[in-house]
Amino acid sequence: MDYKELYNEWLNNPYFDEAAKEELRGIADDEKEIEERFYMDLEFGTAGLRGVIGAGTNRMNIYTVRKATQGLANYIASVNGQAKGVAIAYDSRRMSPEFADEAALCLAANGIKAYVFESLRPTPELSYAVRRLGCIAGINITASHNPPEYNGYKVYWEDGAQITPPHDKGIMDEVKKVTDYATVKTMSKEEAQAAGLYTVIGKDIDDPYIEELKSLVLHQDCIDAVAKDLKIVYTPLHGTGNIPVRRVLKELGFENVYVVPEQELPDGEFPTVSYPNPEAEEAFELGLKLGKEVDADLILATDPDADRLGVYVKDAKTREYHSLTGNMSGCLIGDYVISQRKEKEGLPADGAFIKSIVSTNMADAIAKYYGIALVEVLTGFKFIGQKILEFENTGKGTYLFGMEESYGCLTGTYARDKDAVVASMTLCEAAAYYKTKNMTLWDAMIAMYERYGYYKDDVKSITLKGIEGLEKIQEIMNTLRENTPAEIGGYKVVSARDYKTDTIKNMETGAVTPTGLPGSNVLYYDLNDDAWVCVRPSGTEPKVKFYYGVKGTSLADADGKSDKLGKEVLAMINKML
Repeated sequence: MDYKELYNEWLNNPYFDEAAKEELRGIADDEKEIEERFYMDLEFGTAGLRGVIGAGTNRMNIYTVRKATQGLANYIASVNGQAKGVAIAYDSRRMSPEFADEAALCLAANGIKAYVFESLRPTPELSYAVRRLGCIAGINITASHNPPEYNGYKVYWEDGAQITPPHDKGIMDEVKKVTDYATVKTMSKEEAQAAGLYTVIGKDIDDPYIEELKSLVLHQDCIDAVAKDLKIVYTPLHGTGNIPVRRVLKELGFENVYVVPEQELPDGEFPTVSYPNPEAEEAFELGLKLGKEVDADLILATDPDADRLGVYVKDAKTREYHSLTGNMSGCLIGDYVISQRKEKEGLPADGAFIKSIVSTNMADAIAKYYGIALVEVLTGFKFIGQKILEFENTGKGTYLFGMEESYGCLTGTYARDKDAVVASMTLCEAAAYYKTKNMTLWDAMIAMYERYGYYKDDVKSITLKGIEGLEKIQEIMNTLRENTPAEIGGYKVVSARDYKTDTIKNMETGAVTPTGLPGSNVLYYDLNDDAWVCVRPSGTEPKVKFYYGVKGTSLADADGKSDKLGKEVLAMINKML
């Protein structure tokens, strides 16, 4: 059926509820909106589902959630995993509790037990719960930092990481096979509970999760010494981080934690920001205001599902607050954890620092300094989780720290996804440690620049919405793939990596070697002077992203080089539009 036939099918089929039909009747005169909602099924990709909430095949609604869950249930049955059950969490977004229940009841109707959190919980706690409960899979209802009109559906496998090969393809194939919404199974909550197929979880997971985090503390002595003097401002940005972040900091002894009152409570409308992204300056407006009022040492913000952390730190000399990018905060936390593990117990011979390919080269310098392996993986924390599992299964490799530039990192292996709760905890611990050395976190960051080099990394993106946008993004990738640039922004292209074709081409010799990583629609250019550029379509938003990094001789030099390269990259892409 074409999009108009599908639209009429939803209007006339008794399977779809009256509220959905009323919403669709409201767009009867808007042909473009009808096409946008029905020209395709909301794609179940390697990250699951993510889309605008509303009626239609290309929208997040109870029907698309049920359809995805039926496909997941069919895959679980194909690997005989029904008896293990599935853990389900959700965040503060619109329809999140409803989507969580729809998923649970579809699983129950397929004979698969669902463990559903009693109320909203962070993404990393869902990852932990999957392993704690011995589940075959997990579902998290969240659209992370997207605007309020979005919601999403992430699938985790039994290792606690988001799905990777071969399970991602297997689940996607099963979801595609579900073509008739009316064949999707469901049942009432009362029936599911009576059959023992719907179980509510909460404190039984919360308490051991928090204990896992606390077990990673390296310097409780430093916290005890200066916690009364350290001032922390925190905002959960209306999301799931409020209770766990405050709890772990309180239990460790941090007394001066000030929560931004306007952003404390869960609210799927995210009324204080245009979108709840800790990468954005506006997310910190209220936090900075409160920070200046109380003279805070650091200001923290977690995104709605609390897997990403944004940070501002105070410069004691100027009294100004500096924002830390995800690369900066990741390296600051990673360097602290690795250095203190080395000091307290020594580092294992097979220790590893894992980063995504679009993360800073400072991570490479840190690994080299401590004599540990630097392991690169594709973008997406699930690939870091996959490496942790590989280390465990082979007995080769010891995970020390993992990070990606998009404000996500993980200390410890209790979870297999990035965790802003443990990142908040560890950064506050690091602040206490450095305070005992008469240093601020900003002083520690400057010391890292002086030791490793003045690395500056950034990302630009171009938003291209709708059908035409998808075509234009693919056109950009095709053009670059077929015409490798000889230079970018005054830097010479030394080698070009194409992760889709698994090739690294040496531009001087023409020699081609494999990347060694799974196929992905990503192009990466190694430039001279330790600079680089990477281009990839976003997996969660209608954007094409351009990551880049430089190394300078000072902060000012690095800033200048980064600004120049960023402008040149955008100019190069704009010529293609």
